Amino acid sequence: MSAGQGPPVRLGLFPGTFDPVTRGHLDILGRSLSLCDRIIVAVAEGHHKQPLFSAQERVRLIEEALDPAIRARVEIRPFAGLLVEFARANDVRLVVRGLRVISDFEYEFQMALMNKRLSRDIETVFLMPGEEYIYLNSTLVKEVARCGGDATPFVTENVARAMARKFAGKES
Repeated sequence: MSAGQGPPVRLGLFPGTFDPVTRGHLDILGRSLSLCDRIIVAVAEGHHKQPLFSAQERVRLIEEALDPAIRARVEIRPFAGLLVEFARANDVRLVVRGLRVISDFEYEFQMALMNKRLSRDIETVFLMPGEEYIYLNSTLVKEVARCGGDATPFVTENVARAMARKFAGKES
């Protein structure tokens, strides 16, 4: 390290489909910033799920949902392919994943082990959301919005409006 430079930046990766981003996702993102200086939110394209929003729409919704103080430390980008390849390409060695319930653990544990097998230098850290978000997932939120319910307790207002437009048949 040359004179005048500070310590290296601790960079983390928070991947997911974020379809849509929920208050639980935002809680995990905020918690991850206590572990990392900067976080890349990696929005999965071409996932096996049929998303309500395109990857670019999800990126925009996350950008709009973030508090400006957090936004300064976060980069949001779509990605396709293997997570470990995206991490390597961005010089990231720490992956942050959220765990809510025991069923999440089995899937996330398998993914973490596979990623470790594919790239020994990438570590996965599991964070639990605050208890008020432990039950929350994007599928439930979409169902509330699809049925005309108020999704604002679960998502930011920009996301609630975008879902309402989608379910009304209008583009966001």
